[in-house]
Amino acid sequence: MYRFLLTPRWWGINLFAVLAIPLCVFMGTWQLGRFEDRVQSHEQAAKQPAPGARAAEPLDDLLPVDTVTSGRPATATGRYADQFLVPGRELDDKSGFYVLNMLRTDDGKALPVVRGWLPGRPGHTPVPAAPTGEVTVTGDLQASENTGTDGVDTAGGLPDGQLGMISAASLVNLVPYDVYDAWVTLQDTDSNGDAEDGALRPVPAVAPQGSGLDLKAFQNLGYTGEWFVFAAFVLFMWFRLVRREAEAARDVRLGLVPDTDTGADTDTDAGTRTA
Repeated sequence: MYRFLLTPRWWGINLFAVLAIPLCVFMGTWQLGRFEDRVQSHEQAAKQPAPGARAAEPLDDLLPVDTVTSGRPATATGRYADQFLVPGRELDDKSGFYVLNMLRTDDGKALPVVRGWLPGRPGHTPVPAAPTGEVTVTGDLQASENTGTDGVDTAGGLPDGQLGMISAASLVNLVPYDVYDAWVTLQDTDSNGDAEDGALRPVPAVAPQGSGLDLKAFQNLGYTGEWFVFAAFVLFMWFRLVRREAEAARDVRLGLVPDTDTGADTDTDAGTRTA
């Protein structure tokens, strides 16, 4: 009854099932592993002290920025140079912009420093001047932004002196010196007033992407279920096709339907007379 499984057509169906089912199981297991890795990193981060509560360390000792060093206090010494305003940034559900200055270090490389946040729009709100002379700053270390970062403006066409994304890739085209692939946000803005009075407000550091139970983590869990469902669907369809073919072969053997393999299906008139 099951000799049809050895026909060329069924060899193709069997090969597809043999390849598809392990592939779906492998992809589901891989997605599950990604979810478990995110859960583990979240648990490890919860056991460690808050990054901002640790002692400040020299900038070069914390680079490159990763899930461990992100948010750690970093110190750097230099002189403030070019200033940029980063529009479209919110703080406490209020719209405003970041004030970013490039800190030229002794080796000539510059560190983007977000001195603080101001409400309103760039060009319509007075910006406090940056300190002059040599300064030593301590700020929470952050990785360069990308197109998936909240608040990033990728449309372009910003006026001179404004910046849509805080990243070395964006800044190297605007300044004539090398830029660190990182930035810091100052928590001590040297101002005691409220932002509405023209004083800078500190910008809190954000957790690095992929370091916690965010939406992507649960997407990995959802993809895990989808791949396992695909594997079960392929197996179900294979059994269903086998059962239907076996029933058709049984009907032919009992004479309930004509044997289409004899060539009767190629002769329309003969098929009509048989019906």
